[in-house]
Formats: sequence, C-alpha cells, structure tokens
Amino acid sequence: MTQAWDKNGIRLPVTVLSASPCTVTQIKTKTKDGYSAIQLGFSQKNPKNINKSLKGHLKSILKNQTPRYLREVKLFSEPQVKVGDTINISDVLKVGDIINVNGLTKGRGFAGVIKRWGFKGGPRTHGQSDRQRAPGSIGQGTDPGRVHKGKKMPGRYGYTPFTVKNLKIIKIDSKTQKLWIKGPIPGSYNQVIKITKIKEGKFPGLLNNQSDAKSDTQKKSASKIQETTKLKTKENNQS
Repeated sequence: MTQAWDKNGIRLPVTVLSASPCTVTQIKTKTKDGYSAIQLGFSQKNPKNINKSLKGHLKSILKNQTPRYLREVKLFSEPQVKVGDTINISDVLKVGDIINVNGLTKGRGFAGVIKRWGFKGGPRTHGQSDRQRAPGSIGQGTDPGRVHKGKKMPGRYGYTPFTVKNLKIIKIDSKTQKLWIKGPIPGSYNQVIKITKIKEGKFPGLLNNQSDAKSDTQKKSASKIQETTKLKTKENNQS
C-alpha cells in the first residue's frame, strides 16, 4: 500500500492495482445457458503452454493474444459485447465509484489454535509446562464419544475467499493502466481479484504534487505546535 492526499489535504491509504485490458473469450445467454454472463481473459501466456482443449476454446482470439487467467462475470442483462472485444477499466469504472473487492486472503499454511482462532492457551503452573499453546479440552467423554462438528482446532489458515466492501476509486491512470483504491484489499501480490461496482459516488480529486501536500501538512502541524507552546508560555507568565 501507499498514501495520497486529496484536494482537501486529507491523507488517504491507497492500494494500487494493475488494471490491464480484458478480452472477452466467451458469452453466455439466458436462452442457451440459462443465465447471462461473459468470460474475460486477463494477462498473457506463452502459446506453447496451452493445451488442446484450451486452444479450441480460444481459437477465435488465439491469433491476437493468449490470456493467462479466465474469469466469468455474471450480468443482469444480455451482454452487448462480442467474443474478441477488449474491455478497458475506464469503460466500466470511473473516479468516485463505490466498489466491492473479492479475492483470496493470504495463505499462512498449517497453524495452531492460538494463531488461527486467537485462543489464550493453557497455564505453565501445576505441572503443565508444555501446554502453553494447546487447545485444551475438545469435547465430552463416553457420551457422545466424539468431537462435535465445527470445533475450532488447528488446520490450514488463510487462502479463503473474502470480500472488502464499500471501497472508493480515487484515481484511474489510463497510461500506466493502474487503478487506485482507497483502503486495503484481500490477498497478496500478483494475485487476481474481482471488482464489483456497487454505485456511483463523488471524490474531490487528488493533489498533483504529493510531496507538496506532505510538506503542507507538516507545516500545519508545526504551526499548531508553536501556537500551543505560545499559549502555555503566556499562561505561565500570567501565573
């Protein structure tokens, strides 16, 4: 993540995403498939690494590009695009829009109950010096004689679908194909995410020179500190 300042001088947490154009690889309609959707291809892949079944699926666009990732996006109405068309980020989103970002959280491997669920752990006293990070009792005895479903226990932690809602787009750079979003998003670097537009919104815009904005905020904070010190000295002199 990085940071930016809007025209009101407010500092914003920013996540910068790569928003390269997507290619339409398949169209689904209600009459044929039962629902409306389009399949989008993103990024590039070496053609020699594509198997025969995928080559047959992408035969209409294989001459121009070979997408690395394929994702399906459901639509509320019949699609107005054709196979092979290119969709840019500026065709769907604009500055100020409110969006939801869906992706897979960071995978942390096999983890214990303290890291995975926030358990407190056991005491070190009374002969339990090796039970600090143990889960403790996990059920009853003879009746029912099993562990109930849904019990919080050690296991794989992370790499699960998660959605961050009500994020705002603050900048769209068409030259570098970058999308600036206010706030954090799920997942690690080099991971594909899904952006869903919720509604339109307003944004005052960003300052052109971020270093000037940072210096201005530092000057304002310094002036406030000087004013408070002057007031304190005046109070001490009066007393």
